[in-house]
Amino acid sequence: MNERILVADDEPDIADLVCLYLQNENFQTIPCYSGREALEQIQKEKPDLAILDIMMPGTSGLFVCRKIRETDAYPVIFLTAKGEEIDQINGLAMGADDYITKPFRPLEMVARVKAQLRRYKKYNAPREEEDILARGALTINVRTHECHLGGKELKLTPTEFSVLEILCRKKGSVVSSEELFHAIWQDEYYSRKNNTITVHIRHLREKMGDSIEHPKYIKTVWGCGYKIEDH
Repeated sequence: MNERILVADDEPDIADLVCLYLQNENFQTIPCYSGREALEQIQKEKPDLAILDIMMPGTSGLFVCRKIRETDAYPVIFLTAKGEEIDQINGLAMGADDYITKPFRPLEMVARVKAQLRRYKKYNAPREEEDILARGALTINVRTHECHLGGKELKLTPTEFSVLEILCRKKGSVVSSEELFHAIWQDEYYSRKNNTITVHIRHLREKMGDSIEHPKYIKTVWGCGYKIEDH
């Protein structure tokens, strides 16, 4: 592996620990000890993935993520002590693909980095599957990574796009949160307490103008999972 991983945390011990575990897996690392330094490095180095702390003084990880999303689609993972659901919602809404809370398990962090890179490479590689998915007013172009609803383009994060693509490919079949989690991240660390999929579903519904109580597009099958039907 030669992928370049940017790691930004204002606590040098944590940033260096993360870099050490990534280097042990043959990743190249770009350590940054402030949000400002991270902004400078993403312009110079063009990483393949970024791991950002949220609570960095001056320039926060949220701001850095927003700047990345203005020009690039590579994966972003938040690694932060802010573990409340609203913090996770805000982080994913900024365009992050995953959210890990401190204290964290280094091997789990490495597994999630690998899963995000696999997913990103998958969507930038030649595909044999169907490229255009249409479910009623919803159209997904997998090759160009574009999504339209009723003719209006939806601005989706890479992970949101992945969730929607999986649901569309299932053609009305129910997909559980666990199935979505493993299909996207491809790691073994799924827990029923993990609400990452729920948060992404919520954001998708908001962007689609869908109702949580009476959804038209992404429907919840209680105790089972989610599905999208043609309309």
